[in-house]
Amino acid sequence: MLTAPHNVPPGVVTGDDLVALLKHARDNGYAIPAVNCTSSSTANACLEAAAKNNSPVMIQVSNGGGTFLAGKGMGNNDAPAIGSVALAYHVRAVAKYYGIPVVLHSDHCAKKLLPWFDSMLAADKAYFDKFGEPLFSSHMLDLSEEPDEENIAICVEYFKKMEPMKIWLEMEIGITGGEEDGVNNEDIDPEKLYTTPEQVYAVYEALSKIGPMFSIAAAFGNVHGVYKPGNVSLSPEKLLTHQEYTKEKINSPLARPIFLVMHGGSGSTDQEIETAVKNGVVKMNIDTDTQWSYWDGMRAFEAKNRSCLQGQIGNPDGADKPNKKFYDPRAWVRQAELSMMARVALSMEKLGSKGTYPRSSESGEVQIGNKVKSPSPALLVTAGIVVGVGASMALKVISKK
Repeated sequence: MLTAPHNVPPGVVTGDDLVALLKHARDNGYAIPAVNCTSSSTANACLEAAAKNNSPVMIQVSNGGGTFLAGKGMGNNDAPAIGSVALAYHVRAVAKYYGIPVVLHSDHCAKKLLPWFDSMLAADKAYFDKFGEPLFSSHMLDLSEEPDEENIAICVEYFKKMEPMKIWLEMEIGITGGEEDGVNNEDIDPEKLYTTPEQVYAVYEALSKIGPMFSIAAAFGNVHGVYKPGNVSLSPEKLLTHQEYTKEKINSPLARPIFLVMHGGSGSTDQEIETAVKNGVVKMNIDTDTQWSYWDGMRAFEAKNRSCLQGQIGNPDGADKPNKKFYDPRAWVRQAELSMMARVALSMEKLGSKGTYPRSSESGEVQIGNKVKSPSPALLVTAGIVVGVGASMALKVISKK
């Protein structure tokens, strides 16, 4: 087991703590799984998997995921931001009790989705002004469909806003193929699936002038979605070329001076993942596989108990026997969580993060800013109120724009 990253506390990490965590991952050759979550249930499954596997974890939300979290019937143009903020407040309410570091992240933001990004930054600023740290740990801009110059220029513009709050920026250059969350790159020019060292260095050169808190999702044949191993042509060895090129350009003493990110990991072989991590990947996105695992747990529960799920009363044990214990959402949702936990744990093992952060034995607390004192047990019962406060905060901030 590795020595845990010094001074990185359990719970949601931001700023210097986040930098220390990612440096520990880079310097010790492991990556942290970043799982797309669409509910408190999926987020809790990730937290429980991390606690049981002594691993940090990244919980991330997409634009579509934020809309779902807010409620598909809300009918508000800012629903993606409202739902994303609500998830952030839920995670902050419970994360420290799991005893491991948690990174709160927002996923792919294309140019057309920048209003969502702006609203999350406004929520970050409101939180920062009140508590001295941002609400989220990090955000991603995915402007890879735009010309490189425009992509980098917009990232610079936003990074200048984020750096004073010590928010990490993830950006993408080169395109990840396939389809995810309404963004379809299935028919993209294959050459654009492989980022060049010159492109990566151009990003590094522009962003490093502002601050060090950024990572680059450089494409190396990645494809979103589910594919059989071997059906996607990945070239993770190209990531080492990027590192070496930038290292020479900046005369860095570090073997891996760039924080890299891997997207579209479904269908990757264990060797491809291992090579990517060795070449400086500190974060790997997981969505398709965890979506399936969540459903698969529910599917297996229904198949096993089908005869008890055809009506509220009546099953093979008797026509008057109640079935409540089977159709109670807590029964089948829990089975979905357990299945998802197992898949997240598998990713932690493959990425090498398992065992890198022994679960803290300290008592937890609701993590809503530094000014909040340790809660009474009653606060645990009212965690839903905390989420409501987060959504209200977002609404107030958004309404002022």
